[in-house]
Amino acid sequence: MDVRLSKRLSLVLRHKAVEWGFKIYPGGYVLVKDLLAHKMFQGYTEADIRRVVASNEKQRFSLKTHEETGDLMICANQGHSFEVPEPELEPITDASRYPTVIHGTFIRHWDQIHREGLRRMNRTHIHFAQGEPGADGVISGMRRSCQIMIFIDLHAAIQDGIKFFLSKNGVILSPGDRNGILQTRYFRRVLQVNPRQELAFEKR
Repeated sequence: MDVRLSKRLSLVLRHKAVEWGFKIYPGGYVLVKDLLAHKMFQGYTEADIRRVVASNEKQRFSLKTHEETGDLMICANQGHSFEVPEPELEPITDASRYPTVIHGTFIRHWDQIHREGLRRMNRTHIHFAQGEPGADGVISGMRRSCQIMIFIDLHAAIQDGIKFFLSKNGVILSPGDRNGILQTRYFRRVLQVNPRQELAFEKR
């Protein structure tokens, strides 16, 4: 039940909230009472949503109360495919604070990434983790099942004007360049997970 609720929250808060007519508050928040009034959340309660938010190991969601009404609100911490008004993201300006920045992907995507760089696709940002899955303090940013890890030269990218942000659950985000791309010139190394080996690539 909780897994099903978590997936439904992700679907709405990351992708469908605008399309389905929910009022979006600054930071991407939606009123919990509005969610519970939707047919997709029939049978769920505020207590169910609080429990799923508290127990989610990747800290995908945040709760807060509306400053004027006191109504409970919820947002997805990252992963949006629609523009979030006044996103609660911390700009990253000092690359030295984040020595390891990794994008996780799968072998089937590597040829395209090698040719074109990383694309944000239908989302507003490209996602990165602050270390390999399972490393101390790394709770989100890439799937544990990823087959390839792309290590990013954060300093070089920032120097060239690429913007990076930190989400509330520690995921590093970037919109890429004006075309939504992070070029391969900003790749430090590419590592296949199993068998663990370096992959060659051309910096463009």
